[in-house]
Amino acid sequence: MDNRQAIGSWLSGPRAAAEDMGVDFGYRGQRLGLPEHGPGSVAPLGRRFGALFIDWGLCFLIAYGLFAGGDQQAAGNWALGIFLVLGVLTVGTVGFTPGKRLLGLRVASENGGRLAFGWAVVRTLLLCLAIPALVWDRDGRGLHDRLSRAVQVRL
Repeated sequence: MDNRQAIGSWLSGPRAAAEDMGVDFGYRGQRLGLPEHGPGSVAPLGRRFGALFIDWGLCFLIAYGLFAGGDQQAAGNWALGIFLVLGVLTVGTVGFTPGKRLLGLRVASENGGRLAFGWAVVRTLLLCLAIPALVWDRDGRGLHDRLSRAVQVRL
C-alpha cells in the first residue's frame, strides 16, 4: 500500500482513505444511540450554522437598536453579551434558540432529555469563545457540545 493511500489526500482526508480501505465509521450519532434520519437524529451542519447566523443577526439588531446608539463596533460587543444571555436563557429553559427553532433544531443532553441549566451555561460560554465550536468529533458535535454533554438534534 502506498503511504499516500494510508493518510489520504489533502482533499479527501484520512477518514475517506480509511473508508476506502473498508473501515465502517457508521452514521453520525450512532455511538450516542440516535436514529440515522428524522426527528432525534444529529442536526446537519448547514442548519446549525444557519441557526447560529439567525441568532447572531437577531442579537446584533437588538444591540444596534437598543444599546449601541448607532456605533457598529459597540453593537458587536453588545451583541456578544446579548448572545450569551439569549443562549443561556433559551437553551437552558426550552432547549433551543430562536434560530434553532426556526430551522427545526434543539439542544438535548446525550441521554436524549433536556439539557440541564448548568450545562447550558457551560455550553453557551464555550460557544462565545468560538474556538471550541470549530473543533468537531466524528458525530459532528463541536467541542462545546462534547464538554457540556449535549447534542444538537432535529425536532
